[in-house]
Amino acid sequence: MFRRTEPQIQVKTAAEIAKMRAAGRVVARTLDELRASVRPGMTTLDLDAIAERSIRGAGAVPSFKGYHGFPGSICTSVNEEVVHGIPKASKVLREGDVISIDCGAILDGWHGDSAITVAVGEVNGDDRRMMEVCEESMWRGIAELRPGKRLGDIGHAIDGYMRSRGRFGNVQEYGGHGIGTEMHMEPHVLNYGRRGKGIELVEGMCLAIEPMTNQGTRHVRQLDDGWTVVTQDGRRSAHFEHSVAITADGPLVLTARDENRAKIASLGFPDPDRS
Repeated sequence: MFRRTEPQIQVKTAAEIAKMRAAGRVVARTLDELRASVRPGMTTLDLDAIAERSIRGAGAVPSFKGYHGFPGSICTSVNEEVVHGIPKASKVLREGDVISIDCGAILDGWHGDSAITVAVGEVNGDDRRMMEVCEESMWRGIAELRPGKRLGDIGHAIDGYMRSRGRFGNVQEYGGHGIGTEMHMEPHVLNYGRRGKGIELVEGMCLAIEPMTNQGTRHVRQLDDGWTVVTQDGRRSAHFEHSVAITADGPLVLTARDENRAKIASLGFPDPDRS
């Protein structure tokens, strides 16, 4: 089984990381199906049904459904909704919307967790740029997941990239997390930080890296439903996430999708499907 380092952080063996990659593949395939399904006129509850069917069809269980009472199999956050949007029959997607889809699955006791933001039809240049900046900031953070680095290096890389690309709001109230036999584990991974600060990263740690980028300010608030987080200024937001294992060879992206292969190769990360 896994051993632990302070503060109670799971450190996985190679065999356990392989099991996490199997769970990650379920999430990856589900997100691929959801991306292909998004279109104007469908509801976020329609997407939830697709996700649950895909996850359960792979022999896995949706991580989110019933988690602290959450009603959906995925989180569906549209436009100014940042994270934790509840799928609803009344939430109809329209041309020009952006939707962030967060998906988790449990397979053989191990979790995978990943998120993408998808354009509904054609979106404007500001929306496209926001999505690109958010996704690239995620990759900048993932690149820091190497033995000997520090937790603060991840947030520093994410925040530094966002700041370099213009006036984007980097959400600070929510962030990434450890992942393994539970969905949310130690350590909490801030999307801002100081280089060289925080716990040391070691081989076998698995972290979910998930920046949230707002077009306006970084400030957010939670709606009365107790889940949905929205931007305070009503401007749009994007959210990307991958679960990643720290290995001697570099970051192993456990929730990698086929479309990520070129990016992973260009960054010199290990092949997520290596034998």
